[in-house]
Amino acid sequence: MIPKTRCVLVLAALLSLALIDGCKNTVTIKSLLDDPPRYDRQTVRVAGTVGRSIGVLGYGAYQIDDGTGSLTVVSKEGGAPREGARVGVEGEFRAAFTLGTETVAVLIEKQRGAE
Repeated sequence: MIPKTRCVLVLAALLSLALIDGCKNTVTIKSLLDDPPRYDRQTVRVAGTVGRSIGVLGYGAYQIDDGTGSLTVVSKEGGAPREGARVGVEGEFRAAFTLGTETVAVLIEKQRGAE
């Protein structure tokens, strides 16, 4: 039988590796908004704090801010996380248009996890 402390240490190591792997390949929101054609219709990962959020019947929309900018995320299932939550989101980036210095874009959520 394996001692509980050893199981806890192994579990903690595996969780750390998963968190490190989850942080790889994240893109800053500033990068997305500065060069929208480069990322348009590409799967990207962002991580940050949830701002405004709304969820109805399993659908949701929320703002995520990573300190470099904010982006609207649309969820087709699972609703929206609560305001103030730290999340990592993977989804398809969609750039609607850029007018002057403003870019309108959205991330269509495929997967979400706690950060």
